[in-house]
Formats: sequence, structure tokens, C-alpha cells
Amino acid sequence: MGKIYKNSILYSILSYVFLLIFLFPIFWIFLLSITQREFSGTIQIFGIPDNQYTPTLGNWVTELQTPELYSSIMNSMIIAPTSTIIALILGLPAAYSLARFKFSFNSNKYILIFFLALRMIPILSVLVAYYVIFNIIYLFDTKIAIIIVQTSFILPFVIIIVRQAFVEVPLELEEAALLDGASHLGSFLFIAIPLTIPAIVASSLIMFAFAWNEYLIVFSLSLFNETLPMYVRSGGLSSGFHFGGLAVRTMLTMLLPMILAILAQKYIVQGLTLGAVKG
Repeated sequence: MGKIYKNSILYSILSYVFLLIFLFPIFWIFLLSITQREFSGTIQIFGIPDNQYTPTLGNWVTELQTPELYSSIMNSMIIAPTSTIIALILGLPAAYSLARFKFSFNSNKYILIFFLALRMIPILSVLVAYYVIFNIIYLFDTKIAIIIVQTSFILPFVIIIVRQAFVEVPLELEEAALLDGASHLGSFLFIAIPLTIPAIVASSLIMFAFAWNEYLIVFSLSLFNETLPMYVRSGGLSSGFHFGGLAVRTMLTMLLPMILAILAQKYIVQGLTLGAVKG
């Protein structure tokens, strides 16, 4: 009993340490966003505000009056949710098929390995090919091109995560529905999907976060469809570059994914741990 108590204390301490390590950069960026700092030619990376800082909301006011900010938010709000929805539409039936049907020559395993390999391929290795293809078919510098590439790279998340959730759904429930006259599509839509909502929500948030924060794809395939990560990099076309403004842009980029993660944390934990413990 004493050993278990000591281990729980140790785990609690380690959890708080890792939490502080995770939260400190966010705290530092927020602090920088509400302070006015004179640029001295050097960057104090881990500096804590002292007498060289003057608290102000001027950085936020300036950035919120920048037209490029709102166009970047609009582009991100179109590209990230659309990529996530398309990935769900394509990925849920694929995950269900891999969980419920056995393909020839044990190919289910190889299909899963293929989807895992998609996440391991460096984006840079295929962006040149995408650049050439989209130029040929006149889709370069369009939101459609960005959405297509984003979807292809986030699709494995929903297939891998939700497939395991479908495996955990008792097959007897679907067989009973089929005996009552339901079709395979009805069993999929009204039995399997409702029982795997936590995994679907978890995979959706992961895909949305990846699509929302993606920089390299947008940078390579677009000139004028600037998203929030691109806006952070550029520093804004009309406000110029300074550290306070950069901190505000970074906070705005992080805000929506953080809010969604906090609101759906119960589903994230349930979805990612489903099937982790075997009885």
C-alpha cells in the first residue's frame, strides 16, 4: 500500500512538471502579447518581463485592425474544417471495412501499414509532384489544391483510430440489427457510428489541428490563400513585424484548437484509450 502511495505521489509530481513545461511557452507568448517592449537588437528568449516591459493591449488592438488577419482566419476556417469533413466521409467507411470485413491474402494488415506509411512520408518529398500536377490542371494557388493535399495527409488518423473503435463494437449488436431487417448501411450508420463517437471526435480534433496548423503545404501550393500559420510567418502585410504583434498572431492561431480540445477532452481521452485495456 505504501509503495502504491509513493508511486502515485511521484506520478503526480511528474505530471505537474510536464504540465508546467508545456504551459510555460504559452504563458510566455501571452505575456509578450500584452507588453510593449523596446527592440534592442537582441532577443532574450527566456526573459521574464521586468522594468523593460510596459503592459499594454496595443498589440491586440493593432493586430485586430489588420485586414490580412481576417482574410487569413477566413481561409483557415474554410480549409481546415473542409479537409476534416472530407477525411471523415472517406475514412469512416474505410475504417469500418477494415474492422468488419476480411480481404484476401490477409491484406487488411498491409492496408493498415500503407496508411501508417502515409504519415511517415515527409511532406517535402511529394510537394514537388503536387506542385507540378496542380500547375498542369490549373489548380495551383487555389483552396481546392490545399484541401486535397491536406485531406490526403490527415486521412490515416481517422482510419487508424476509428478502425480500432469499430473492432471493439460487439458484432452481435449489428447481427441483431441485420436480423431485424436493417441493411449493412443502416447497421453502419445507426449502430456502429453512434457507439464510436468518442473515437470519431478524437480523430476529428487531431485532423482539424493538423490541418489548422499546417504551414508547409500552404506555403508550397499557394501564393495568395494565406492561412493563420502563414500570417504568423509573414508578420502581416500592413502591420509589419515586431515581437508583440507576432505573439498576438501566435495566440490567435492557437486559440481555436485549444478551445475545442478543452471542450471535447472527455471524448479525446475515451477515443484514444478505447481498446487499450483488454479484460
